[in-house]
Amino acid sequence: MRYANNRRRRSGNVLILTMLMMIAMFAAVAFSVDLGYLFVVQSEVQRTADSAALASAWKLCDETVLTGSIDPLEAVVEAKASADQYAALNAIAGKAPALSWSDVDMGYLQADGETISLNPTAYVAASVNVRRDADQNGRVPLFFSRVLGINDSGVSSEATAVFINKIGGFKAPSNGENLGILPFALDKQTWDNRASAGSVDKYSCKQDLDTGEWVVTEEPDGIPEVNLFPQSSIAEEFDAPGNRGTVDIGSDNNSTNDIARQVLYGVSPADLAHHGGKLAFNECGEILLNGDTGISAGVKDELNSIKGQPRIVPLFTDVNGNGNNAQYTIVRFVGVRILNVKLTGKMSGKEVIIQPAKCQTKGAIASESDTSDFVYSPVWLVK
Repeated sequence: MRYANNRRRRSGNVLILTMLMMIAMFAAVAFSVDLGYLFVVQSEVQRTADSAALASAWKLCDETVLTGSIDPLEAVVEAKASADQYAALNAIAGKAPALSWSDVDMGYLQADGETISLNPTAYVAASVNVRRDADQNGRVPLFFSRVLGINDSGVSSEATAVFINKIGGFKAPSNGENLGILPFALDKQTWDNRASAGSVDKYSCKQDLDTGEWVVTEEPDGIPEVNLFPQSSIAEEFDAPGNRGTVDIGSDNNSTNDIARQVLYGVSPADLAHHGGKLAFNECGEILLNGDTGISAGVKDELNSIKGQPRIVPLFTDVNGNGNNAQYTIVRFVGVRILNVKLTGKMSGKEVIIQPAKCQTKGAIASESDTSDFVYSPVWLVK
């Protein structure tokens, strides 16, 4: 009798132990399934934060800066709206997230990786925090873990995107691409006074969304224009220096063929090698380039072929010498697009009309000084 009772007790203990093991295994399976699900959700959160930060940072250098009509605070509002828009396009656990005002921050990127907000006119960083918690978008519901009393979980992720807008020069991009720098020099005074009373606004340029081509039309767009060559009424009004022409980015005394190549395909790493691998301002904030006053009609077809496309042009303050013995003192780089080209006929009828344009370029060298206009590096994620 005692043996039978012991046997029944042992059987009961084994059954209880088996049930406990099964419960533990089920709990482990439930936990691992939900944990794997949360890993997937976390990747969705990070993807959403990355997308929103990139969109927000790029919005900070919107085309409206070209006309000078945008209010800095309005730009911040639009950048935050862009972050919210792109966040909503990326569902997290099947739900499109919304961002609160405090989830998006604009400013500068500090050495410690944090952003600070001081001057809206010069913001270059956007930080976005995407979350699903009790306060924003709701916690993520779980599945099997409910049997353990764990019904949901909060998730969040942060991303920061930045760009360079103070360009101190250029080096060859790591992928070997050419740089979209035109080998023509414009005097800084004409550029600075482009929006003066004597400015002209005759053309506009828009990109065809279907073909990607830039289309120039004769209608004003609110962006003042200047004549890159030979001279403009603005330059004459302000007694700006003349002698505009080509600059030798590469070997001295570049030929018309070299100029035509750089107009079509940009400045190559081989061209930069003649300048020590980079075209950068010295400690005085200058680059001295040999050049040639005037622009040859031999490059008119090449110039016409890139009309509307964003390019970079150097600005000069002084030019010494004449003809192919000219030396230009370059002090700034600006983003432009060519709108009209006429290099034949009388000198009074020649023109290469340009206007400011946003120009994104790789190979940019960051500067602490304000040495560029409308030239930006690509936006990239730093965390």
